[in-house]
Amino acid sequence: MRRKLVVVIGFALVVLIGYLFSVNNSNVAQKENGSKDIKELVHDYSNGNIENQSASITSHELIVTDQDGSQQTYDLPEDEFFVSIAPYMKETHPCAIHSLTGCQGEMVNEEFDVYIKDLDGNVIVDETMKSQSNGFVDLWLPRDSTYRITIAKDGKEVKSEISSFESDNTCVTTLQLAENM
Repeated sequence: MRRKLVVVIGFALVVLIGYLFSVNNSNVAQKENGSKDIKELVHDYSNGNIENQSASITSHELIVTDQDGSQQTYDLPEDEFFVSIAPYMKETHPCAIHSLTGCQGEMVNEEFDVYIKDLDGNVIVDETMKSQSNGFVDLWLPRDSTYRITIAKDGKEVKSEISSFESDNTCVTTLQLAENM
C-alpha cells in the first residue's frame, strides 16, 4: 500500500513539474511573440471578430473596454506604429484616435494601390490593399518617421504626408481621392 502511495505521489509530481515547465515556456513564448499577438488582436477588433467590447488604439496602446466599463490596455510594439486610413470620395468624419470598433469609412471592401516611402526614399509599402468592412486600411509602420503616401483607385489618387511619432494620430480620414492630374 505504501509503495502504491509513493508511486502515485511520484507520478503526480512528474505531471505537476511538466505542467509548470509548459506554463513557463508558454509565458516566454508569449513575451517573445507579444507583437504578433497584439497585431492579431488589433486585426480581430478591426474586422469585427470580437463582440461585446469596444477597442481604440493610440500611438502606444490598445484600449479595450468591456460592456461594464472596465478597461484593459495592451502595449503596442516599441518599433512599430499603427495607423488606420480611410480614403474617401464624398463623406468622411473627423478622427484622431482610431476606434477599431466604431469608426466607419465610406469605401468598404475596396482595393487601393498603396505606396508609402520614407523621406530618404526607402519604399515601405508598395502593394494593392483592400479596405476592411469598416472602410479602413490598417498599417503597421516603423516608428519615429515621416512618410509620403500615395493612395490610388480607378484613376483617382491622393498624396499626403503622415508620420509615426509618439503624439501622432492613429486615424487618418482626410485623404480624399480626386482625379489624377
